[in-house]
Amino acid sequence: MSSSTLSSLKCAASLRSGDEAVALAGFEAAVTLGTGYPGTPSTEILEEFERLGGRAQWAPNEKVALEVGIGVALARARALVTMKHVGLNVAADPLFTVAYTGVDGALVIVSADDPGLASSQNEQDNRRYAVAAGVPMLEPSDSQEAYEFTLRAMEISERWRVPVLLRMTTRVCHSKTVVQPGTAPIMPPRPVEFVPDVRGHVMVPAYARPAHQRLRQKLAEMAAWNESKGPNAIVRGSSSLGVITSGISYQHVREAAPEASVLKLGMTYPLPLELMKTFAAGVERCFVIEEGDPYLLEGARVAGIAVEGKPEMFRFGELNVTRVRRILAGDCSPEPQPAPGKPPALCPGCPHRTVFTALKNLDCIVAGDIGCYSLGVLPPFQAMDTLVCMGASIGVGLGLRHALPPEQAKRVVSVIGDSTFVHSGITGLVEMIYNPPPGGHVLLILDNGTTAMTGLQEHPGTGRRLDHSQTGQVVFEDLARTLGVPHVHVMDPTLNPKAFEELVSKALDTPELSVIIARRDCLLAARAIREYEKCNEQDCSSCN
Repeated sequence: MSSSTLSSLKCAASLRSGDEAVALAGFEAAVTLGTGYPGTPSTEILEEFERLGGRAQWAPNEKVALEVGIGVALARARALVTMKHVGLNVAADPLFTVAYTGVDGALVIVSADDPGLASSQNEQDNRRYAVAAGVPMLEPSDSQEAYEFTLRAMEISERWRVPVLLRMTTRVCHSKTVVQPGTAPIMPPRPVEFVPDVRGHVMVPAYARPAHQRLRQKLAEMAAWNESKGPNAIVRGSSSLGVITSGISYQHVREAAPEASVLKLGMTYPLPLELMKTFAAGVERCFVIEEGDPYLLEGARVAGIAVEGKPEMFRFGELNVTRVRRILAGDCSPEPQPAPGKPPALCPGCPHRTVFTALKNLDCIVAGDIGCYSLGVLPPFQAMDTLVCMGASIGVGLGLRHALPPEQAKRVVSVIGDSTFVHSGITGLVEMIYNPPPGGHVLLILDNGTTAMTGLQEHPGTGRRLDHSQTGQVVFEDLARTLGVPHVHVMDPTLNPKAFEELVSKALDTPELSVIIARRDCLLAARAIREYEKCNEQDCSSCN
């Protein structure tokens, strides 16, 4: 991107989503690398970062993305790692230990939570991760704060040499508000280099014990800083009603109770407990309004602050202005049920339709996985029996095979998509080889050439990077054969649906391991894939 374009970015106010605001801040802060795994509602961060001219890449999964980010930050550079809330479960292993090792540059981890399950299998509240791992956490309430808090997170990370969690939610990620660039200072990045520090970077027990103590000392320092200089704000209003809140809940509170005094917390771990105590003491009645778990409420009450929280019924789903008014009024009457919408369905002509038709006809017990093919559970197919998390289809299917009587066991099939297989299905395939059930097993990999559910992103199985340029490719059939799967088949199920069903039936009747790769490009991505491949064959850099 030219210097004149960058200069205009810094000056021009514009409508941006929270995701786009994070990307802009990362670009302005000269982030060396943005990495992550696509997952709604976080996906657009890296796509926008790359569009602005930043270096971005999709990792096979969130754990790998965070580990790459750690390496960048240990080189005194700046890293931005993005994922949705369930992705942080996958990345939790390195998260907890990098809190001990610290970083030498900046490491900002975006966790995009999904209250209300707009596109997720659970609505866990990842604010708990900040406490459990011991990492500071910021929560923006709109796009402007998403921009400013990303820059502030970089500053905190470099000052205290710790990873920082930027906790977003669906509403902040996808809503557009005005962003005025240049409203937060940006420290110039330091020269990139690796400085050996064995005691600080190698977490064997003898070094980890003092590292834990150093982390707790840092958290104490950050807590003191947050009391007086943190990104928190008080909106003065009536002394009869006060509200402590954070994130998108702040916007709902301001509309639901414009007369109230409000303490908006921007840095929610470590909590500014003295600030909260002083605020609560200055009002007659103090509420805590927050989506999800009673995280702020519990923190306040443990500190002896007299606050009121929301009834349990409001723990589920997103908050909105109406629900906040009900909370403040103590209205616990049943909420009106939303009008039923059109149920989701696989696209007309989707190759997965042929697969699930065959599975239904064969009366299979289907261990399913995360992806657009999850819709195979719905009518008219109703051909999926379990769905837990990314990659679980293989392990769950194997467990069913090990436990069920032979006649039932032979009906079990594991179904997984191409991007999900790379994400966390490969280790399941290794388990299948290492501990095969006595009656064998059948794994179906639905390879539609893209990460369809999150917006047609690339993955290592496509052989194309985030910018669609050519790179190394994981070839599923080669991998399966190399691991020793005795029966590996590749077939376009749409060319001859009857032959495909017969292939699955034969595999079910064979007491050995089988991998069937149902390969047909997603209809929504097929034209673009042809263009990418054409450009890569011609080395057409202008197309990427």
